[in-house]
Amino acid sequence: MFKDIIVGVTPTGIDDFAVKAAAEFSRKFEAKLYLTHVAGMEQGWGSVETLEPSGETERLKVQITEMYTDDLKGIEGAQVSVVAGIPHNEILRLARKKNTDLIVMGPHTKEFEEKRSKMWGMAGSTLERVSQKARCPVMIVHKDIVLKDPLFENILVATDFSEQAECAVSYGGQIARHYKAHLTVMHVADPGDSRADIVERLEKEFAPRLQGVSCTYKASLGKPSMEILRMAQETNTDLVIMAHHSKEKDPEKAFLGSTVVQVALNGSCPTMSVNRHFDLRCGLMYDQTGQVTEAESEAVV
Repeated sequence: MFKDIIVGVTPTGIDDFAVKAAAEFSRKFEAKLYLTHVAGMEQGWGSVETLEPSGETERLKVQITEMYTDDLKGIEGAQVSVVAGIPHNEILRLARKKNTDLIVMGPHTKEFEEKRSKMWGMAGSTLERVSQKARCPVMIVHKDIVLKDPLFENILVATDFSEQAECAVSYGGQIARHYKAHLTVMHVADPGDSRADIVERLEKEFAPRLQGVSCTYKASLGKPSMEILRMAQETNTDLVIMAHHSKEKDPEKAFLGSTVVQVALNGSCPTMSVNRHFDLRCGLMYDQTGQVTEAESEAVV
């Protein structure tokens, strides 16, 4: 399913669970694994150009390699890289170079976000920026996960019926079809809306493209993040898939939606974010009848 995986790391160890998850995925799928740290955040803009000549990047590389030695056992060719620059730019650059099909990241912290904003003059954390522009799904892991066989048995996709959210549903269908998992597609509506009408709309819009998938359609009323977390618990979900800030049309303004953040940081399973850049690839995987195309089978294997 995954062939090239990038996991963002820091010397602080805040990304431990993300590294462990990425390492397990790498072993399971015999995928290439790249641990990447972008130096410069702690040192400040003026010193970025001196980090490599001074040997600081090499020192950090040795430190991170030693930190994750046990996690990388049995993974042939795992690479640790430390480069100087702006974190999200360098992670995205490597992802394009390696044609990565999965980026794994840990949770961002308020302290890190505030420091980055002051130092670089940019709003949003590295996680937000990577999720905004990555051409592949971004998996957010904030706690230890245990990989099962099959890997996924229950998948939950939340949709708000936006164009971006359609890709999340399609991608969820791909994974569910591949693993013969059960897929729950849900929408959280405003109080006063009819659950029956919502379920009917979900079935009408998504059933044609989810042919061959064991699927349930659910409607909830309330706060989206709370309802998604509740549904994930009720359905023993192994993976939550959501669109990256699906209602925001301007890609430069589309930071990781608060609903995605709240679900990712409070759920008992990983949360996967897909965005408009991945949407084009996703849309090409279905023909006009909703049948799976050859491109999909190649992408999921």
